[in-house]
Amino acid sequence: MTNGTQNVQRFTATLGGKEITIETGKFAMQAGAAVTVRMGDTMILATATMSNTIRPGIDFFPLSVEYEERLYAAGRIPGSFFRREGRPAEQAILTARVTDRPLRPLFPKDLRNEVQIIITALSHDAEHPVDMLCIVGASAALTISNTPFNGPVAGVRVGMINGELVVNPTFQQMEESALDLRVAGTKDAINMVECGAEEVDEATMVKALRLAHESMQDLIRIQEEMRAAVGKPKASYTPAKSSDEMTAKVRQRVSSQVTNIISQYTDRDEREAALDEVRDLVVAEYSTEDPEALSVAADVKSAYEEIVAEEVRRRILYEGIRPDGRKNDEIRPLSAEVGVIPRVHGSGLFQRGLTQVLSVVTLGTPRDVQQLDGLDPEDTKRYMHHYNMPPFSSGETTPLRGPKRREIGHGALAETALRPMIPPEEEFPYTIRVVSEVLSSNGSTSMGSVCGSTLSLMDAGVPLKRPVGGIAMGLITDGDKYAVLTDIQGLEDHIGDMDFKVAGTEKGITALQMDLKINGVSDQLMAEALEQARIARMKILEVMLAAISEPRKQLSANAPRMEVINVPADKIGMVIGPGGKTIRGLQEKYNVKIDISEDGTTYVSGADGTSTDRAIEVLLGMTEDAEIGRIYTGKVTRIEPYGAFVEFLPGRDGLVHISQLSDHRIENIEDEVAIGDELMVMVTDIDPGGKVRLSRQAVLEDWTPEEARSHDRGIRSGGGDRGDRGDRGGDRRGGGGGGGYRGDRGGDRRGGDRGGDRGDRGPNRGGGGGYRGG
Repeated sequence: MTNGTQNVQRFTATLGGKEITIETGKFAMQAGAAVTVRMGDTMILATATMSNTIRPGIDFFPLSVEYEERLYAAGRIPGSFFRREGRPAEQAILTARVTDRPLRPLFPKDLRNEVQIIITALSHDAEHPVDMLCIVGASAALTISNTPFNGPVAGVRVGMINGELVVNPTFQQMEESALDLRVAGTKDAINMVECGAEEVDEATMVKALRLAHESMQDLIRIQEEMRAAVGKPKASYTPAKSSDEMTAKVRQRVSSQVTNIISQYTDRDEREAALDEVRDLVVAEYSTEDPEALSVAADVKSAYEEIVAEEVRRRILYEGIRPDGRKNDEIRPLSAEVGVIPRVHGSGLFQRGLTQVLSVVTLGTPRDVQQLDGLDPEDTKRYMHHYNMPPFSSGETTPLRGPKRREIGHGALAETALRPMIPPEEEFPYTIRVVSEVLSSNGSTSMGSVCGSTLSLMDAGVPLKRPVGGIAMGLITDGDKYAVLTDIQGLEDHIGDMDFKVAGTEKGITALQMDLKINGVSDQLMAEALEQARIARMKILEVMLAAISEPRKQLSANAPRMEVINVPADKIGMVIGPGGKTIRGLQEKYNVKIDISEDGTTYVSGADGTSTDRAIEVLLGMTEDAEIGRIYTGKVTRIEPYGAFVEFLPGRDGLVHISQLSDHRIENIEDEVAIGDELMVMVTDIDPGGKVRLSRQAVLEDWTPEEARSHDRGIRSGGGDRGDRGDRGGDRRGGGGGGGYRGDRGGDRRGGDRGGDRGDRGPNRGGGGGYRGG
């Protein structure tokens, strides 16, 4: 019996001063290859497996990359009803996508065997992010497996703290970083970029990209060592490629026609219709009724598409003419509009050529934040952007099955682009959701959603720091010559070598995403593309600002009204009440939502300003301390024979003794005040139990609190107070004192005074007392 470690091989590299260890030989023996990657106490398992056969009729490379997030990695039990992981969370899907993108272009273009990469988070220390480790792990597993793969690649994160670039930052460092740059590449060049930034300039971005590529070299080195030490021989496969003979035949047959069509038609629909007609004729000519007819038709179509792509690329590279007749740096016609949808809180419509995106904003309360249940430290999200691309947007009909990975990724990119410009919660306490609906698609819908989102947020009155615009760049190269294209459309994206999306403000970049179909690009080309994108972004922002120059000063009438107040921490319990009774009562009474955080920050939102203001007034009153000597306007809430109770603060009342209700003698309280009357009263005393003594006479006579207390016959000179039921202080056999709310029962019971406001009964009955006896 073996101990399971005798074949373990360990390889170590350094990234940003931290050690990364890759091991193989211990786990998942039947996978094509399996490795673990560890940094600190964060560890992932990556496996790579290729099928031995090809699915019949498949005409694409079936690569799948899955990232399985296991909450046991952080010592947590999932919060779902079943207490197990379900469908991947958004962050898990984004991690799978960022792992897939640098790997996909490095497989043979004619490979059709299924390749599956599964990455599982085994341990997570809440310090080291897992996404770049996934790229390294997947690449290492492919490198030592039998799967044909032109790697290795590595992934690196670069931050910028206090103006200094930092390689491989921790989660804690990223909280202070103005840059979140994730870069993947081979030994020779970068082939994937994903970035969020706080208006970083183009020169700094190029510098950070160069640093990232230099930093990943040690990770690539150890993968090459692994391949030499434990790598398996690469498996042979059946290439899916039309024969050179067939391609030559089709080229000879259609070359001149394809050239004429592409040069003649600049309209997309007309061009595609003409090209499809020629394709169908050629397919019909070469297809026969023999059993291989379907195979021949597929080969002819593949060869025809290759010839069309070659001609489009040739015209761009050597004639400087794009399919729609534009120059390389020319943007399609632009338009922007706001306020296009009634009732919603904000809306914006952005159009670039045939690409049209409608973005809609909804404002919510703090309780509407998204709760996150993943491995990353972030557990809530206040600003959300969701992207939808229905099939009609490209003239197709497909089943609707909810958002796909592409839609989730595009939504996240636009969210990243706008996030630095969203005002902090202290300034704008709303939860914000933006939904971008792609109504028409012909290239760069994700950047269209950035522009549409900016328009809708400004229309909603969200005080963005600055507007954000976005543009998609493309690349055509044959190795010797290249052309960088501004605002690529669908055909250029399909046949091009790069999709490079850049979003930002007039001051700098806020988001960046690059995917390559070639092995990599140089620093010079990257710098040229960034500068060309910056010029285009400025033009787009001009059009957007012409539609709305600044965020609206007022929110939509349909948006909730929200205010923020602070409740003292020691009074949160009083505001909430037993079992939440008090706060629920306030919400029902004023039709508002009240959210109280642990530090006392309280958000009050309602359908209109009046209800919100009234609820805030009550909350402030509940938490405000009564101040002796201060005059309040209150409402009579209860009348007793000995005085009137007045609510002088919301939810807070005090007693005005009958002797303090007026500047003249009162025989009957009801003759002076009634329930519901408003009175101006002064707080004259607060006892240790919090009971408040009020005086109306002090206001009428312009007394000080001391003067008011000296004239208040309800306040006795000695003894203890027993509250509303009165004091029973003093010696029962002799001289009395002031009474409580229901009168004091002091003094000698054999000769007490029952005078006061009801009239004295003579000097022999004892000393002066309060109402109903002293």
